[in-house]
Amino acid sequence: MTHLNKKQRLEMNHNHNNNNRFDDLHDDLIIIILRKLASSASSPSDFLTVLSTCKRLNRLALHPLVLSKAGPHTLAVTAEKWSDSPHKFLKLCVNAGNIDAYYSLGMIRFYCLQNPVSGASLMAKAAIKSHAPALYSLSVIQFNGSGGSKTDKNLRAGVALCARSAYLGHVDALRELGHCLQDGYGVPRDVSEGRRLLIQANARELACSLRSYLSLKSGDKIFTDLSVVPVQEIHPVNRFLKEWFSSGRVDLAEGLRMCSHGGCGRPETRAHEFRRCSVCGKVNYCSRGCQALDWRAKHKIECTPLDLWIAVPAEIGDDGQAVAVEIDDNHGER
Repeated sequence: MTHLNKKQRLEMNHNHNNNNRFDDLHDDLIIIILRKLASSASSPSDFLTVLSTCKRLNRLALHPLVLSKAGPHTLAVTAEKWSDSPHKFLKLCVNAGNIDAYYSLGMIRFYCLQNPVSGASLMAKAAIKSHAPALYSLSVIQFNGSGGSKTDKNLRAGVALCARSAYLGHVDALRELGHCLQDGYGVPRDVSEGRRLLIQANARELACSLRSYLSLKSGDKIFTDLSVVPVQEIHPVNRFLKEWFSSGRVDLAEGLRMCSHGGCGRPETRAHEFRRCSVCGKVNYCSRGCQALDWRAKHKIECTPLDLWIAVPAEIGDDGQAVAVEIDDNHGER
């Protein structure tokens, strides 16, 4: 018989009491806590570590009520760690009705796993539930005829999806819609309205950047260096696409290119799907919004902005028509 001293007996009683307290918690209360964790986790590991804690937490963490609330960062699997396990986890979230999982798995299947039918179907399910990024991604697919032939382009459908996404507050969709109206692309041309939407998109993006900038602190001192102003956050699934194709894990077919905007990650699904610069032929974009963002991010590109689509909103002349603003290499008006 093993004899325990007083300190060891107290520790055993303390642990036993703690276990009893946890066992006394009702499943419904634990599910509420896990739903909150799933929706607010900053990375998959913050949530998935719960699965290895004990059998009860493992069972409750995989409950459909919990998985239905998993947020984008909880679902943010990396291309490097992609395997059957994360694929299964995403499918469990999809079966639970998680809108973000519909979108994330839909994008991965459409562009990475070469299953455009299943991918588009999942994104459509998210779009039906007013998921703004899914609506925008479907509009890009319609504009380019992705996953099909050139004749599968549907500009009117692309504009309609883009407009719905913009209405829900998606900044890239708002910018894309502004360019469509300004150029008369898939919609009757309305330069003034397109100009207004472009300014609104830039204003929203600036407001988000300033809010993030003001929240950055070093101790009690706010940064005054404007170089630390954050850029628009890249969606986890776009980061996945970029890593998937840049890692060398999968090689694009001959003649296919990636969107030149670093925060997009979309590849061509057929040769010459994306528009390319007619001068240098080195840059191509899946959308006007990506082109505008890429030009602004690089500040200096391999050809002038006038050789591309309208990267900077044109000025409005006295006759109501767009007047191009020439930009020199130093990015000043001339």
